[in-house]
Amino acid sequence: MTPRRLGAVDGLAAPVGAFSHAVVANGFVYTSGQLPSDEHGATPATFEEQLTRTLDNLRAVLEAAGSSLAHVVKVNGYLTDPGHLETYNRVYRAAFGDALPARTTVCVSLWGVALEIDCVAVLADRPGGGTGAADA
Repeated sequence: MTPRRLGAVDGLAAPVGAFSHAVVANGFVYTSGQLPSDEHGATPATFEEQLTRTLDNLRAVLEAAGSSLAHVVKVNGYLTDPGHLETYNRVYRAAFGDALPARTTVCVSLWGVALEIDCVAVLADRPGGGTGAADA
């Protein structure tokens, strides 16, 4: 199967580097790290708003690829401030509900943003993924 690369996603800024928003391969969606900015590059003021924006961006990439947050199996989260972990856990749980994926969260230094999140999800029409868009 030839991987499908998503370079542009409606509602998101185009990637600023040499990468795709996501790659679909062998029934999985591998996302690049999503940041808390909108399609115009604007970033919300508070960490909670930034986290919500980042998860909305991740959701948009997954849906464009034929998946969803409900199909995520692994999340990597990168925070710049360990003091944000309580807010991160609360908003993250609300976004993912009871179907919590495996997760790694670390505190790192990022390029002028408070967080970045990437994930791996199954396509919606694959075994264990429910029904939905076909793998292209």
